[in-house]
Amino acid sequence: MQAQTMLFKARAGQKLADVRLQQNLKKLSTKFVSGRAAAIAALDGFEQIRDEAVKRRNVALRALDVWLERFEAEAQRHGTTVLWAQTPQQAADLVVQIARRHGCTQAIKTKSMVSEEMGLNAALGAAGVQVTETDLGEYILQINGNEPPSHIIAPVVHKDKEEIADLFAKTHHTPRKTDIPQMTREAREVLRAKFLAADMGITGGNFLVAETGSVALVTNEGNEGMCTILPRVHVAVTGIEKVLPTLEDLAAVMRLLPRSATGQSISNYFSVLTGPRRAGDQDGPEHMYVVLLDGGRSSLLGGAFAEMLRCIRCGACMNHCPVYQKVGGHTYGWVYPGPMGSVLTPSYQGLAQTQDLPQAATLCGQCQAVCPMKIPLPDLLRKLREQQFDRQLRPGMERWALRLWSYAARHPWLYRPGAKTASWLLRLLAGQRRRIHHLPGAGGWTAYRDLPVAAQSTFKQQFARRSAQRSFG
Repeated sequence: MQAQTMLFKARAGQKLADVRLQQNLKKLSTKFVSGRAAAIAALDGFEQIRDEAVKRRNVALRALDVWLERFEAEAQRHGTTVLWAQTPQQAADLVVQIARRHGCTQAIKTKSMVSEEMGLNAALGAAGVQVTETDLGEYILQINGNEPPSHIIAPVVHKDKEEIADLFAKTHHTPRKTDIPQMTREAREVLRAKFLAADMGITGGNFLVAETGSVALVTNEGNEGMCTILPRVHVAVTGIEKVLPTLEDLAAVMRLLPRSATGQSISNYFSVLTGPRRAGDQDGPEHMYVVLLDGGRSSLLGGAFAEMLRCIRCGACMNHCPVYQKVGGHTYGWVYPGPMGSVLTPSYQGLAQTQDLPQAATLCGQCQAVCPMKIPLPDLLRKLREQQFDRQLRPGMERWALRLWSYAARHPWLYRPGAKTASWLLRLLAGQRRRIHHLPGAGGWTAYRDLPVAAQSTFKQQFARRSAQRSFG
């Protein structure tokens, strides 16, 4: 997928002005946010379960090479071919080679964010392999001109039923339908022929299990079963960080993934796939491959952003993020949107190419509060901002202002009178209404809303006064 992260500001303005999008994005709070809250409330000992899952993920990541080698050995023992790719392009090339080796011309595919990193559909198409997305949301995006997903678990959350009804009528050449069961049946009828004709099935991999050499898949539509059973070749593509040592570790993490993602206690379909069809099996592929992508992941190990590798791609951080809730996923310009994407994308694509993403957050901490893996996303975003400052990747005026503030904050004799003067100037600008309509240097705020000025004194003055009141109260 071609990164377009430098367009964040321009796209954000467009999305904020899109009334229809703003209405569609309300589904995040009415469905995912409330659903997660209910599912977590119904789970006894949630914090203890979360601590245990974090511990298990850390164990896997601290010896990532060991568990990956164990996975490879066990997978190969069960007949799976394991291939390694340093870059997304190399991973896509490997899948193309697999298709050529087995003479595959028709591929069916489940939702996979790693395949988006790889640009897999375009690579296979260029090699003469027709790819059909079978996740309903991804299928809608594919027939809408190969539109990229805007969410990692709900790729079409930015569209409403009316838009999809128009698209189905145009693409399928059928009478327009707005009844959701009828629309899903129409898609099912179209996709059924694709399932039956395919000779290659492509999936992601939510987790890898080292002790058994298995690939774990989590879906709600059942299409992964069709993609892994019917075609004679199954290829799973996933990142190297997804490995877990044991099935017990998988069970621990699975108590959190569906609850955090969709508010379900368990997903509709949960498959653990180990090798191709064996003698006596009634179904399954003749050949199974797992393509493991690094794509910058190993560079995070042992560094300041290593905790991002715990991410299980649940989407909770973006569902709760006040920025994502307003601008949607396409604004971020690459595969991973929201707070997790604002850390991952600079890590994978380079900080110089993704300058706006670390700034695309309020640092309110909601993302960290809901993350099942306790990833300190606000802290990681601050670290990226610090790196931007040190590398002079932010505007000169911004760097000058931060240096001035830093100097003042380290010298109380300057900070205190400066704060008093600033407070007086703000009150003067606010006037009797106590609201500032325009403030030089803060146009990003005052261009869209007034800046309230309620306090009549500085924070230190208020703190000292209240402390004295408590002492004598």
